[in-house]
Amino acid sequence: MKIFLDTADLDEIRFAASLGVIDGVTTNPSLIRRAVEKRGGSISMEDYIKEIVKVVPGPVSLEVISVEAEAMIEEAKKLYRLFSPYGEVAIKIPICPSMDGESNVYDGLRAIRELSALGIPVNVTLVMTPEQALLAAKAGAAYVSPFAGRIDDYIRDKMGMKRGEDYGKADYYDFELVRKIAEKRVEKVLESKPASTSKSLYLDEEVKSVASEGQDNGVYSGVDLIARILRIFRNYGYRTEVIAASMRNARQVREVAELGVHIATVPFYVLKEMLVHYKTIEGVKAFAADVVPSYRKIFEENP
Repeated sequence: MKIFLDTADLDEIRFAASLGVIDGVTTNPSLIRRAVEKRGGSISMEDYIKEIVKVVPGPVSLEVISVEAEAMIEEAKKLYRLFSPYGEVAIKIPICPSMDGESNVYDGLRAIRELSALGIPVNVTLVMTPEQALLAAKAGAAYVSPFAGRIDDYIRDKMGMKRGEDYGKADYYDFELVRKIAEKRVEKVLESKPASTSKSLYLDEEVKSVASEGQDNGVYSGVDLIARILRIFRNYGYRTEVIAASMRNARQVREVAELGVHIATVPFYVLKEMLVHYKTIEGVKAFAADVVPSYRKIFEENP
């Protein structure tokens, strides 16, 4: 599995690249703005992006800002022309750039199709369903980015949980536990219903409401979303690579790696979380305490 760093901080990028563990970077305008402001205006945004592209050992995803197909296509061409001479660049296009569910619904697909035909790699962003990922792949996308963490948040919110009170951004979402709870609740509701036909139970609003808890139209978590997209792509041989995006913690990264996802894009804090474990620290302390003087002397006498 490739690992992309989800950041625009050059210090983080340089450090991670020096470790040999990152294969690309994903950014957005807000991340870039904060990184430039951190440097007190000593560098322009354009020059800053060039530095990122030069440093990264792989593709850097840069985002368009419009929502109409023609404007997105022109912005994508400009970004690619400006920055691809300095390294690898992919252009982020939202799968559905509509703000109301009616207008511009198909503009993302139009932009993906035209840019891909021009040989410009497209990273399709804001993917929340397997259906969206399928259409992106058919339109020619080089990458699709399903937002696993946001789907976990959405499902928790639907269950009445509140972010900041019941869960934090970096908290792992235990979807297996939620499924077991949902199954028990469905059983309890069914048991409370008088003997009836399958039809009446199937159409019962209380049964349907409880059965739909802990999922988003049959998707049970962000990891489940990625699993379903991978299954579809493998069924039909699509070459589009899946970027597991909106990764919130190390366990989530492990689970998408077990699925065989092509890429996971992670914030810097998750990279650290993937390394640190209490028993490893305990073991290092034990190793250090166990060094005998005669063994230490080997290093001291042989500079």
